[in-house]
Amino acid sequence: MKKHIVVVGSGFSGLAAAACLAKEGHKVTVLEKNPTLGGRARKFKAEGFSFDMGPSWYWMPEVFEDFYQKFGFTTSDFYDLKRLDPSYRVYFEDHKPFEVPASYGELRKLFESYEPGSATKLDDFLAEAKYKYEVGMSEFVWKPSLSITEFFDARIIKSSLKLQMFSSISSVIRKLFKHPHLVKLLEFPVLFLGATPQDTPALYSLMNYADLKLGTWYPMGGMHGIVEAMVSIAKKQGVTFLTDQEVVAVQSVSGSVTGVRTRTQTYDCDYLVASCDYHHFDSKVLSSSQRNYSPQYWDKRAMAPSSLLFYIGLDTKLPGIKHHTLFFDEDFELHAKEIYDQPKWPSKPLFYMCAPSVTDTSVAPKDCENIFLLVPLAPDLKDSEEMRDKYFQIISDRLRTICGHDINRHIVYKRSYCLDDFKEDYHAFKGNAYGLANTLKQTAFLKPKLRSKKLKNLYFAGQLTTPGPGVPPSIISGQVVAREINKSMSI
Repeated sequence: MKKHIVVVGSGFSGLAAAACLAKEGHKVTVLEKNPTLGGRARKFKAEGFSFDMGPSWYWMPEVFEDFYQKFGFTTSDFYDLKRLDPSYRVYFEDHKPFEVPASYGELRKLFESYEPGSATKLDDFLAEAKYKYEVGMSEFVWKPSLSITEFFDARIIKSSLKLQMFSSISSVIRKLFKHPHLVKLLEFPVLFLGATPQDTPALYSLMNYADLKLGTWYPMGGMHGIVEAMVSIAKKQGVTFLTDQEVVAVQSVSGSVTGVRTRTQTYDCDYLVASCDYHHFDSKVLSSSQRNYSPQYWDKRAMAPSSLLFYIGLDTKLPGIKHHTLFFDEDFELHAKEIYDQPKWPSKPLFYMCAPSVTDTSVAPKDCENIFLLVPLAPDLKDSEEMRDKYFQIISDRLRTICGHDINRHIVYKRSYCLDDFKEDYHAFKGNAYGLANTLKQTAFLKPKLRSKKLKNLYFAGQLTTPGPGVPPSIISGQVVAREINKSMSI
């Protein structure tokens, strides 16, 4: 029963699928389009700085630990995981630093200082969020969601009613809290899910539990340490990795994949896992007779945001900055509308700054600062160097005004990354950075299916299918696909 399985893409879902399948004794080959492994979580080095290219938030640490333990390892075998305190800093319209403490007791005091009585309401809100998190992480995210019948279970139906699937997270938050700082803080985690808080199911308050109770962490050495850990595990299982191998066609006979063709070579296989961009693979790599979905289907999908990113190396330290800083000093609702409802380059952008060198001296030369700036954008906008330069000036001016740091005088390295780069490097649909939006109409069995309708041995993993975007969901996605493939072999 041991098969040769090809995995296309070495992002988190591909690495998870490859490792799990090889653990079962299958021969697994991972084909990666780019010269380095990791997908959106790649890294690069320049001028003595080490930059993580994508994910910078380490939430839900138990998902990583659970994956490592499946192979007999623990997190500390690969990197030192440090909890950040404060978890992050936020700047609102008053430009005063609002710091989210790691201690829940201190967090309650912070809420109470802004709105008397809100600490008790926070207890209630997070108790519900904990329930959603535990049910969601133990039940829903592990389902392949191939059919609605997977959810025809009295226990699951009862749980789903308590998950508030049909209320918006905004309505739930605003019934409990009135102070705008507290409302924005609680609505922030859903900003990247693909809809405004008003259109995001209240189920996703589970993100608040992950944020405020489970904490924000950092793997010393950088986020790419997760990729290195997963690659190491996969190689120990016997997985072969081949880079600069972009898959351009799928060969099939009688409804089954028989192999894939890259620009330089053909690889035979018994099963195929596409953990690259689902839309690109479905509409550009597969032939018309092999596709799951029509162009019209894809055009109707609601996408999570793209991003304008800047990787910056400074020849000085920036006194007083934190590892994570959110700049919510402009209109939160306006920026959300300009991402989701009326797509355009933002009038007054919110933005985010990550400074890993505050925590980790290994990512920058001595007495230097490594910073990563991100502006959330609507997907499918027209990208240009002029727009990138314009927005860099906007956010660097705000940094100087709010924090007193004129970074322009200290830049020794600068690289921008935006929609066209996401399309070029990852074939990202509409240049998205995060995948498919987690709206009610695109939840669970309403997402693009992880199993092909036309080719019985083709499966999809990653952020455009079950369970959704984000690092932990992608790691889970790969494991779900591996389980489904093994299950299909026993039938």
